[in-house]
Amino acid sequence: MNLKRKVEIAVISDVHLGTYGCHAKQLLTYLNSIEPKTLILNGDIIDIWQFKKRYFPKSHLKVIKKIMDFAANGTKVIYITGNHDEMLRKFTNTEIGNISIVNKLVLDLDGKKAWFFHGDVFDISIQNAKWLAKLGSYGYDTLILLNRCTNWCLDKLGKERYSLSKKIKDSVKGAINYVNDFEKITTDLAIKNGYDYVICGHIHQPKILIKETKYGQTTYLNSGDWVENFTALEYQFKRWKIYNYNKDKLSPFFADEDIKEMNTQDLIAAITIFEQPKRKKKSK
Repeated sequence: MNLKRKVEIAVISDVHLGTYGCHAKQLLTYLNSIEPKTLILNGDIIDIWQFKKRYFPKSHLKVIKKIMDFAANGTKVIYITGNHDEMLRKFTNTEIGNISIVNKLVLDLDGKKAWFFHGDVFDISIQNAKWLAKLGSYGYDTLILLNRCTNWCLDKLGKERYSLSKKIKDSVKGAINYVNDFEKITTDLAIKNGYDYVICGHIHQPKILIKETKYGQTTYLNSGDWVENFTALEYQFKRWKIYNYNKDKLSPFFADEDIKEMNTQDLIAAITIFEQPKRKKKSK
């Protein structure tokens, strides 16, 4: 019995594979619950800024394998580059089977124009002082690691989990102003260019917001992240919605059996080799 939900478009961003803050198991559970026609990876999927060969656990490899399985089974996978995976920008407009790499994307969705991009292009701290942004990223990852240790203790005590980093960001006036400025810049530009939807990631704040000015109207959407919020965007039946893993999960979807049983070496081989040639049957 197939319990997977059919989705026209699924959008995930800010997964940060290769960091301690990434919750790959929860993401894999979500990916195994859907059958998307199109999967849009809206930046910062692999965190090349903080990439360490000594930390890339099996669950992170499983996410990559699952994405490749989507492509092999007919899902169109579009990788939009972000700032943490900016090294992939040298491969912009590359296509390998059903997988394509782009910097931005415009789609026609039931007669409406949708503009997809990661969002770091509007981040002044990245554009003017990349070293400072990277330093902040390392500090954020350390805070996330500390938060995971805290939540492990809270789970053992039977108490509710707590997001220290999210609490800090939500209470700091500068961070709130930054988010508001980001939303204003993106929606103003979308309205100016006649886009009905503008879909971003980057700021780790899941949201759907209708913005109207004297020049027009647009819908701002942000897919959030898989570090703190565990969220994605889904488009189906001409409507967008935010999927929230902590609120919307039904029965658990664990890794597909073929992925679950693989060891690390098998996973690496499966990722680097798209398809093994089929053996010809010997004629009797």
